[in-house]
Amino acid sequence: MKSFYHYLMKYRHPKPADDISQFANGAYDDHSFPKSSEDYHEISSYLELNGSYLHSLVVFDDAWELYETEILKKASI
Repeated sequence: MKSFYHYLMKYRHPKPADDISQFANGAYDDHSFPKSSEDYHEISSYLELNGSYLHSLVVFDDAWELYETEILKKASI
């Protein structure tokens, strides 16, 4: 299964046009981000303490929802 970080990196963009792209760029620059995690609570807790680049945890929740949808879709195929 693909980690959340790996999934998020598909949203990286040199000129981010939306909050998820800004989040992806910030996570890429964050060398301590839990890159191998697939656990919502682990990543959420990390971001609460260290995610100063994240405007709101709602952005993380939105990105997580997209991640779950894609992972579940692939798992059911």
